[in-house]
This record gives sequence, structure tokens and C-alpha cells, in this order.
Amino acid sequence: MISLLEKRDRRAFNYLYDNYSDALYGVVLRIVSYRQYADEVIQNVFVNIWDNIPQFDPKKGRLYTWMINIARHAAIDYIKSKAVQNEQKNQSLPEIVNNTENHQFFVKEHEKKSDYIGIEDVIKGLKPEWRLLIQMAYYEGYTQQEIADRLVLPLGTVKTRIRAALLQLKVILNEYR
Repeated sequence: MISLLEKRDRRAFNYLYDNYSDALYGVVLRIVSYRQYADEVIQNVFVNIWDNIPQFDPKKGRLYTWMINIARHAAIDYIKSKAVQNEQKNQSLPEIVNNTENHQFFVKEHEKKSDYIGIEDVIKGLKPEWRLLIQMAYYEGYTQQEIADRLVLPLGTVKTRIRAALLQLKVILNEYR
């Protein structure tokens, strides 16, 4: 698969899109929150994957993990962009508070997928303080420093707890195999 992508084989890219777009879209949508923005970000994610496939190193991790990280970083960069922040400031409060349509649509569509592993159920198995950190870092897009500031914790404590949570998630996910 990787060699086909490196050779710019469109069939390999189509396979990636067909099999991973829903999962990547889910990551983006959790961070961006609005479908119209998530659609824009996911397009950029696949362009980044296509353009940067030579940088993927299978010795460092799996392709899926690499793509998830690209999606997560693209979504975080998008919501931190000045244009998006200014647009969100200009929205009326009811639009921001009551916009559950996007989330409900995604959940319904995602639950239809047969390969859904129930990552939320896996995360629920973590200690509450770890769960909160994972939620803030990976679903809400906060940096470790921002988490430390918001929770009034030392940065080192946040880093240690996130690392411990990720190690525990690794153990839990290995049990799913």
C-alpha cells in the first residue's frame, strides 16, 4: 500500500479515502465542531497525506496513526487560525450553544459503520483525571500547556498523566486485537 502511494497510484489513494475517511472525519469533526468547516479540513487532510506520504516511516508507527495525527493537527491548526476565531466571535450565542445537529449526524453515521470499535467505551475505562486530559487534548484540541493553565496543574503533571493515559489506552486497545 505504502509503495503504491509513494508511486502516486490513485487506486491506493482511493482505497485510503474509502476506508479511512470516516474515521479521519470523526477526528476532525470532534475538534472543529461544524460540518462545513470539517469538510474543508478533511479535504486538506487528504491533500497533506497525498503530498507527505514519502515522510511516513512504518518503523515509527502504523499508517492509520500517522493519518490520524495529520487530521488532528490540521483540525487544531484550523480552529486556531485567526479567520476562524474571528468568525466564531461574530456568531450569535444561540448558534454556538444549540448546534448539536453536526454532532448527532456524525454519531448516527459513525454507528452505522461495522468496524466501529467503540473508542469512547475504551476511554471510559480510564481514570477520570486521565479521561479528562485525553478529552481535552485529543477531542477538544488543547495543548498540554493550555490544559495545565485551565486545570491549574503543573505542566509536568499534565504531561505525565497524558503519557500514562496513552500507555493504558495502548494496553486496552491491544486487548481488542
